[in-house]
Amino acid sequence: MTFTRIFSWPGVLLTAALTAVTVTAAAEPAHTLIQKVETPPVLTEKEGKLQQIVKVQVQHSGPAAEAILKIPRCNPVRIPLPPGQQTLEFSFPALEKEAEAVLEIKAVGRTLAEKTFVVRPVRKWILYFLPHSHVDIGYTQLQPEVLAKQCRNLETAVAAARATAGNPPGAQFKWNTEGLWAVDHYLQTTRGEKQREFIEAVKSGRIELDAFYGNELTGLCRPEELVRLVACAGRLAKRCGVTIESAMISDVPGYTWGIVPVLAGCGVKYLSIGPNLTDRIGRTLAAWGDKPFYWADPSGKQKVLCWMAGTGYSTFHGRSLRETGERPIFDYLNKLDAAAYPYDLVQLRYSTGGDNGPPDPDVADYVKQWNAKYAYPKLVVATTTEMMRELERRYGDRLPVVRGDFTPYWEDGAASSARETGLNRAAAERLVQTEILGAMLDPKHCPMSAFSDAWRKVLLYDEHTWGAYNSITEPDVPFVKNQWKIKQNFALDADRQSKHLLAEMLSQGASGGALPSFYVYNTANWPRTDLVILSKEQSSAGDGVLDVQQGRVVPSQRLSTGELAFLASDVPPLGAKRFLVQAGAEGPPDQSVSIEKTELISPKFRVSMDPQTGNIRSCRDLILDRELVDSENPVGWNSYYYVVGSDVKGARTSGPATVRVMESGPLVAALKIESDAPGCNRLTREVRLIGGLDRVDLLDVVDKKPVRAKEGVHFGFAFRVPGGVVRMETPWAVVRPEEDQLPGACKNWFTVQRWIDVSNRDFGVTTAVLDAPLVEVGGMTANIIGNGSEPGTWIEHLAPSQTLYSWVMNNHWHTNYRAEQEGPTEFRYALRPHTGGFDGVAAARFGIERSQPLLVGPAAADAPALRPSRLRVNADEILVTAFKPDIEGKALIVRLYNVGSEPVSAVFSWSEPVPTALWRSDLWQQRGRPICGPVVVPPHGFVTIGADLP
Repeated sequence: MTFTRIFSWPGVLLTAALTAVTVTAAAEPAHTLIQKVETPPVLTEKEGKLQQIVKVQVQHSGPAAEAILKIPRCNPVRIPLPPGQQTLEFSFPALEKEAEAVLEIKAVGRTLAEKTFVVRPVRKWILYFLPHSHVDIGYTQLQPEVLAKQCRNLETAVAAARATAGNPPGAQFKWNTEGLWAVDHYLQTTRGEKQREFIEAVKSGRIELDAFYGNELTGLCRPEELVRLVACAGRLAKRCGVTIESAMISDVPGYTWGIVPVLAGCGVKYLSIGPNLTDRIGRTLAAWGDKPFYWADPSGKQKVLCWMAGTGYSTFHGRSLRETGERPIFDYLNKLDAAAYPYDLVQLRYSTGGDNGPPDPDVADYVKQWNAKYAYPKLVVATTTEMMRELERRYGDRLPVVRGDFTPYWEDGAASSARETGLNRAAAERLVQTEILGAMLDPKHCPMSAFSDAWRKVLLYDEHTWGAYNSITEPDVPFVKNQWKIKQNFALDADRQSKHLLAEMLSQGASGGALPSFYVYNTANWPRTDLVILSKEQSSAGDGVLDVQQGRVVPSQRLSTGELAFLASDVPPLGAKRFLVQAGAEGPPDQSVSIEKTELISPKFRVSMDPQTGNIRSCRDLILDRELVDSENPVGWNSYYYVVGSDVKGARTSGPATVRVMESGPLVAALKIESDAPGCNRLTREVRLIGGLDRVDLLDVVDKKPVRAKEGVHFGFAFRVPGGVVRMETPWAVVRPEEDQLPGACKNWFTVQRWIDVSNRDFGVTTAVLDAPLVEVGGMTANIIGNGSEPGTWIEHLAPSQTLYSWVMNNHWHTNYRAEQEGPTEFRYALRPHTGGFDGVAAARFGIERSQPLLVGPAAADAPALRPSRLRVNADEILVTAFKPDIEGKALIVRLYNVGSEPVSAVFSWSEPVPTALWRSDLWQQRGRPICGPVVVPPHGFVTIGADLP
């Protein structure tokens, strides 16, 4: 055996050969050489006592000799030494503290060689191997082929578990499903004995159901989408009669803070993390590899135990455990020991054969043989829950508790298909609204299975596998094109299905076409006033709009598109107001808007366009008498930047602008700016003011050229808010860069949900971001090309800034994501200046209002003027983020989110039919304790309740 070679364990370069001391023989007799002394990190057992080992590599020539190892408080160990090169192995009682040992080679009463060295105690390591297949929904093969392969993996795992059931504990085969995508399909399509065997394996603990549906890009998820990410787990847990306590996520680096309350909200206590080892992971592993921690949710009331495997998820992709052998394990343990790793438990993800690879049934017998040979390190084939329970039992009181966003790194790839990403974001919001309509209008006949299928499409689009492994290097081969077509269809189907469900819910059996009488529905839990736009066909009865409840004509305007816009005022929360389209003149607004050359003017704002660039060069708040655009910054507002490669200094802007009036007021005033722009066939930007509303609306359309050279498209916004603090909405949290981020989180870009705010103590601006989730703070900092493996590529500390960039398109990746995109894509923004400091309630409401608009549905001519609020909540800080029928149509599920910084006691009032009972619910809609009074919602936390229908 040679001990000085370099050994490469897949995913980890190991150059140290155990704990080694290389000895030169300059002072020793030429015929005897102690070449190396090693103390491997193992313990054996002899006669019920633990022994440790020293291995010595010796070159000896001449007469036979004797090797003697002397350790204090141990009897000398003697081994005959014949001529030749050999490795001697000494066993002695396990030490409790380090000791100085002497190795002596003697012959004929004379010392031929001698070496003094330190022997350290061996730790009682326990290595948990978590067998799983990394589930890429695509990438290696087309998605249907991957699904078939993963279903075969489940059957192989069941068979391996059955075959090794007689092995000693810890050496029986176990399987972690990682995600439930394939399991869900398998249980739907498999019948008979195979299905029974699988369910029995789950019940016995040999197969573990992990809570996530897939390896999601969690930063892309809408808040309710994160809840749907674990919904399948609740359904399968009930079917299999088990409790799911753990989740796994693999490959993806970085995770939105909102996963913590979502996991905790359905009883999942543990999260095993196995990130990619090198590709665009920033400081993920450096910060948290082999450093388990409790991750507290934004409310501080709940936490999840997280453990990131220091060797990632792909350590065994190249070779199985039997093929790698002992050496990489010993080297890794020595590496941990040298780094003062404080725990005796080690997590090793065991995913063999590459992505979507098969189980290794042989691992159980290998572990059996290892444990028969060594007492320690002890190998354990385990489920995530088994491993995490033991970690918590031993060290739970010593683990750190941390709060903050683990801002993700891979969500940037979603901008390689910006149109589909926007459609998917809108579909998720539309599904939330449609479920609310179902609860308001007809909860007992809501097609919940259709909703589940639409949500599944939303989830599958936001899952981390975007395309093929060769999507960048060979973008034109059929395999790449076919895989993208399937991925694209997840977003297109979610868009189509959500629109169909919404139309069905709104129609309630009424015919389409003209809407002389119609309801405007408000799916939020506060009164709303907003612009509503009817199509030309819907408004064919005339230009006037009557508020039936108030008996007056409301402000309206026939737009240049032929549509009819009107202002719907005070629409009741979770209710509706009836309006009537009628012949006659348009109703004038109380506050008119107008246009003067390249300026939009309202009683609230004066917005000025740069006639050359088309950027917003000034936005003056006339009430505050403040300029909101940083005039000293050339960025302005809504300025287009095109970056080739990573050359930010060479960023190009749009060409000369043509500005024309789209709508001249008095209700709607809009300017349209058209420009040539690098990377585009055409850039179109529209700026709009609405009489009576306190916001500026932007609609940008990038008609993209298909460019495969690395590129990025950004829209810049420089705010004049001195000392302003940036806050952004993420699912179930509000995050300040640096302040609310975990170590290792991404700072080159952020993934925003509905809004981002810049405020000082006196005033600020909230910007709603509807279609493009990626935001840069302070500069165009997202220009990382290729795998980004150099740590210096990534921002470690982010300076405060009031300049933001919406990063809307890129093709920066070297695999998986799209090589190019083309055609028109919309990017919508709305900016709302405000007085006073940051107002979390106002920001949250503004974001929801822009993403979940007022809805229009037909109403009978004799229908009531108002549909009363189905549910009211007494506190402004409480948002009803979900309101839907349960799976069986027997109860309503209500989710309350407190955006305030103090606990709130929420009190409900209902319209008929009043629920017969209220009860606490988890996220899987399992009935908890009854509710007899107010519901306390923690700050920045949510509570789910059930309400039985009569």
